[in-house]
Amino acid sequence: LEYLPLKDRKAYQAEDEAAIAGAAAAHGDARIVMNIAGIGSAKRIVGKDGVAAPLEAFERVVRVNLIGTYNVCRLAAARLIRLDPLNADGERGVMVNTASVAAFDGQVGQEAYSASKGGVVALTLPLARDLAQFGVRVVTVAPGLFLTPLMHQLPAAVQASLAEGIPFPKRLGKPEEFASLAAHIVGNVHLNGEVIRLDGAVRLAPR
Repeated sequence: LEYLPLKDRKAYQAEDEAAIAGAAAAHGDARIVMNIAGIGSAKRIVGKDGVAAPLEAFERVVRVNLIGTYNVCRLAAARLIRLDPLNADGERGVMVNTASVAAFDGQVGQEAYSASKGGVVALTLPLARDLAQFGVRVVTVAPGLFLTPLMHQLPAAVQASLAEGIPFPKRLGKPEEFASLAAHIVGNVHLNGEVIRLDGAVRLAPR
């Protein structure tokens, strides 16, 4: 956000504020905050033509994936800490953020995406420590290759090729498996400050 003009930064922040306030008005104050949305890019730092990658492309991915995650966390946290505890532990709520195995196994051309998701990984422990005094937990999921709507757009042969690289189970992850882990995180109060890979033991090749 610091690289945006001031008026654009305010508009960007106001959108998240309005979304959180609107959800609270419709459904009550949130106890569970999930940051899932993100974007990617595939640009080598220097192209085959010898030209440096545009800085704007890197900035956009980091702004959405990392700064966007932090922005929602900070706005949601300000509401969460005012709520009454839910249980004898004093828990008020939980934040589940989404990173990626690319945070650890970034491929060629994934500098922006890997850096943004690596930032989400690095946020996890300090956010958990910051919010511990208020009984708010923070856990991050780092998914591998999942059958998302975007993945559905790829040809079946490409999907099969990607699945072949997953040790077990030898298929793309299912959205309900991500949801199952998220539900477990919400229910297991002792999970805090942790990054969990959900990837079938895959480790991404350089390209």
